[in-house]
Amino acid sequence: MKKNILILLVVFSLPVNLLSQNFYDVDYLREIKLYFNQPNWDHLLDSLYLDGLKERLLASVEIDGTMYDSVGIRYKGFSSVSINTIKNPFNIKLDYVDNNQNHEGFEKIKLSNVIKDPSFLREVLSYEIARNYLPSPRANYANVYVNDTLWGLYVNVEAINDKYTNKHYATVNSPLIKCNPLNLDMTPGGENSNLSDTHGNDSSFYYNYYDLKSNAGWADLYTLIDNLNNNVSAVDNYLNVDRTLWMHAFNYALINFDSYVGYGQNYYLYKGLSNQFQPILWDLNMSFGGFRLTDATQSFFNGFDINQAQTMDPLNFINNSFLSPRPLITQLLNNPRHKKMYLAHMRTIIEEHFSNQDYSVRAQFLQNLISNDVQNDVNKFYSFNDFQNNLNNQVTIPSSICPGITQLMDARTTYLTNYWAGFTQPTISNIQSIPNSNQFFGDDLTITAQIQNASYAMLAYRYGENMPFSTVEMYDDGNHNDGNANDGIYGVIINNCSNSIDYYLYAESADEGVFSPKRAAYEFYNLKTKVPQSSLVINEVMANNQTTVMDETGDYDDWIELYNNSNTPISTNGLLFSDNPLNLDKWDLPNIVINPNSYFIIWADEDGNTGDNHANFRLSNLGEQLILSNSDSTIVDAEFIYPQLDDVAYGRYPNGIGSFTMLTPTFNANNSPSSTDYSLDLNDIKIYPNPFQEFIIIESLEDFYITNAIGQTIYISNNNNAHINTIEWENGLYILHSPELNNTVKLIKMK
Repeated sequence: MKKNILILLVVFSLPVNLLSQNFYDVDYLREIKLYFNQPNWDHLLDSLYLDGLKERLLASVEIDGTMYDSVGIRYKGFSSVSINTIKNPFNIKLDYVDNNQNHEGFEKIKLSNVIKDPSFLREVLSYEIARNYLPSPRANYANVYVNDTLWGLYVNVEAINDKYTNKHYATVNSPLIKCNPLNLDMTPGGENSNLSDTHGNDSSFYYNYYDLKSNAGWADLYTLIDNLNNNVSAVDNYLNVDRTLWMHAFNYALINFDSYVGYGQNYYLYKGLSNQFQPILWDLNMSFGGFRLTDATQSFFNGFDINQAQTMDPLNFINNSFLSPRPLITQLLNNPRHKKMYLAHMRTIIEEHFSNQDYSVRAQFLQNLISNDVQNDVNKFYSFNDFQNNLNNQVTIPSSICPGITQLMDARTTYLTNYWAGFTQPTISNIQSIPNSNQFFGDDLTITAQIQNASYAMLAYRYGENMPFSTVEMYDDGNHNDGNANDGIYGVIINNCSNSIDYYLYAESADEGVFSPKRAAYEFYNLKTKVPQSSLVINEVMANNQTTVMDETGDYDDWIELYNNSNTPISTNGLLFSDNPLNLDKWDLPNIVINPNSYFIIWADEDGNTGDNHANFRLSNLGEQLILSNSDSTIVDAEFIYPQLDDVAYGRYPNGIGSFTMLTPTFNANNSPSSTDYSLDLNDIKIYPNPFQEFIIIESLEDFYITNAIGQTIYISNNNNAHINTIEWENGLYILHSPELNNTVKLIKMK
């Protein structure tokens, strides 16, 4: 009893904030303790780093009071690591030995040593701002101990891995590329990870310039590189251009040039559901002008000072060309519309965080939060006085001067505000839809808006996250349900609209553009209606998938196939799926579009960590009810699934409209006739019904016998036409054998 009481006391003595906050909550400090058995652990980690093989040292780790054994640890980074440094950055792999070991679902922890930032604020504050505009890692602070000795205050940055891509892009195992070269080239003409096609037309020529983190992806990367450089008009098919413009706007607004801008590195690319590569910001510890070695152009290739950083022209590269190729900037921003979109995004960042001083208030909060911990960090690279001053004032660091964050950004905000002060910015307001009811599935949908001072307007829309945003021009001509011509009301008609539509608007003048909502396409509007009954059906189910088909991670999991029976694209946004009639909202389907006569696979494996199409339930091989419903609980389709044998499917025949029967599996494809359909005609031999219940008829086959699932013979033919009584047979699989047939035939008895 004393042990139980002690345990309860320990549990309830944990700080409330640690129990209620997630691991990367910015407003709370974590505590991470590393325990090495080897007294020369630091020498061993130095040796592993110098070997360059990314091997790890076994250790134990305690995170906020929870202990983990058999953890793999190595140093991380490039310029931030040194064998002469006490406070090196750590890469902690919790599942190094135990594949199932994690902390709050996180298997990898990355701890930065804040070597380039006297303020301790740059990385955490920059990621927090970036997350308003594009998916970006979370970051907070952690006090790190080694063998119970305080090693210092670190920045704890979320790793870019399967967990991250599943959260933001609803997939895992798709091509993931870390854009950092094997050897950094800082000379004029240096390539690095700049997406230039200089190296040739074979993907193997790019191996030294990119770090592939997935099992495959080199061919996809080269396809992107080839189209970006040689067919930029089609690059939308391979790259999320809007998200790339947000990345450029962020980098130039915050002078984050230790990025694609400076040396063409420090970002990721991930190929998401829409089959477009998505850029991901990375390594922001030198943002806010902490890196000023180069902007890669003729004007500042050899560096720039704080005043030049404050007044850096966001279009400087147009008049001062890059000395090292930057096609991800030049190829996109040579397009006048993309250039206006880029400036609109930058204006949004400045107005939402800097013009109103929100960033300064937030930075002051973070400084107060960590002040005592910075003071206690005896291994930090700068003085406590430098930490206190660098929020607002420049401080001297080895070989450079680090600008104060507000010193840089207040002046930069003034410069940029004046930069576009003479521009005529369009306005977008009063957005409406016709019909204004929620019944538009399969019909025409009109969207209108009041738009002023614009020479062009467009609407971008999609029906699901697996569909890139498509753009259609809006008109003020009186022919698009927009009222009278030239009345300032613009309209667009979307034919045969899906049940759910994500959309945003964009308008531009001769000077600049504007989005609605401002943070588009990261944020967008949505209209949604119900899916009519039987337009989307449960088409095929396999509850005993032993060898038929594997999921993305190589597991043979249960699966459910949905089929779009209609002539309209159907979005699964807002749809619910359940195996419990008393709990219809058991699982929310992801936001994807299923085109007419197309399929969608749900893996019923209780493993949402491997993709949004993995449900939070498994199928029972004893049979159960499956229900697909709208969010208001109206039923779209429902079916009782009977018990199934190994690798036998239960599906509709004819495909999409027929009754359910046992089938040879047709995963993600048409349920075609097979040996288990109702009637099988092989050289005039007829076997029916199949599946059967009380009898089965076999015609025009004289010499045959039937075995059960374990090979026992239960019937031998004695005439040419057999009417076989099967009442006493057990339910399940049977096999018909005959020397007159080239193959055996599966027979299924059902209740």
